[in-house]
Amino acid sequence: MPAPIHTSHRKLKLGLALGGGAAKGWAHIGVLRILEDLGLIPDIVVGTSIGSLVGAFYVTGNLDDLEHWVSNLSWTDVVTLLDIRFSGGLIRGDKVISELRKQMAGIDINDTPKPFGVVATDLNMGNEVWLREGDIFNAVRASIALPGLFSPIKVNERWLVDGGLVNPVPVSLCRAMGADVVIAVDLTKQGYFQPPIELSSMSPSSSTATEDINTAERLFNVLDSMMGRLRSPKDEALPSVLNVAIRSLNIMTERIARSRLAGDPPEVLIAPKIADISLMEFHRAREAIELGRHATSQQLSQLEHIKHLLGR
Repeated sequence: MPAPIHTSHRKLKLGLALGGGAAKGWAHIGVLRILEDLGLIPDIVVGTSIGSLVGAFYVTGNLDDLEHWVSNLSWTDVVTLLDIRFSGGLIRGDKVISELRKQMAGIDINDTPKPFGVVATDLNMGNEVWLREGDIFNAVRASIALPGLFSPIKVNERWLVDGGLVNPVPVSLCRAMGADVVIAVDLTKQGYFQPPIELSSMSPSSSTATEDINTAERLFNVLDSMMGRLRSPKDEALPSVLNVAIRSLNIMTERIARSRLAGDPPEVLIAPKIADISLMEFHRAREAIELGRHATSQQLSQLEHIKHLLGR
């Protein structure tokens, strides 16, 4: 449970922590829309990975532009925006990065209308890195650098990668920046946290390895093939290397998020039921946004309580 909030004569600050989740992160747009409708405008915004990207567009006043852009992305657009390289990352993402740079060029985090913070990970040390000043584009670029997919970026002599590796839902940063009340958005719930299964009860062919893969994972299989991975006929039922990496990342981030949220729970936790959208299905923005709106609407009683507590 969150620690009790001790009210005083000073105005309480509302913080919003936007979690990581790649394409699932478009749900943050729906969350923000409902919060706006309720008059719950955050005083502090922080983000991890895709949460940092959406958060950056929000604090710079460009959320409408982002929503319009992503809502009109087709799968062909997504494939076109993803460019392949053979070192550093499987997807360099130069075209995506170019689009983001246009929106954020020359903006310093210190100049945003409200405090904004980003979580990244130090690739060499494994430390959590909080970016609260400097170029907003570089901060976001670091936080979305998912290892194996997007190349790391060097900031202040540190190689930085995706913040979701260490803090998928950055409640701790939100509080460190002065938030008294925190609303957090967790996109990591995948249903992996289940009781252990006895291996003897499973047949080798009954695992998720043989289930139908979604559109994004089929793209990964194509990329995998292009990179020269050879399979024998007997291996065809096995998931691809990238398929395994994506699933492993899902499991890892969900476990980390559970642990971090248990140690520092927010006052309100919004968890859209978004497991059906895979990490790279950026063309499903309309669905994700609606799922974000729905999940937030389900928390109306808690949000109204927070609104009363904040005197808004």
